[in-house]
Amino acid sequence: MAVERDHPGLRELDHRSGDGFDVTLLWSARTGRVFVAVEDTRTSDSFRIRVDPRDALEAFRHPYAYGCRRGRPLTVAAERRTAAGPSEG
Repeated sequence: MAVERDHPGLRELDHRSGDGFDVTLLWSARTGRVFVAVEDTRTSDSFRIRVDPRDALEAFRHPYAYGCRRGRPLTVAAERRTAAGPSEG
């Protein structure tokens, strides 16, 4: 992941890959905020959640569970559907 090139203010603190998922722990030098980014390489769906720095390791290890407990995450595919408006059917 080319975080520094794509988003110069973000620093990659940790990264792991497995079973088609890439999970990255990120820190914003500008704001001090911490994020976990997840990409499903099989479907190209992805999401990023802002996490409390105290919960960073938990969120990094279990991003889906962490996100669901807080009413998140919203996948990129879901964002596209939301932006397109209500679906027919």
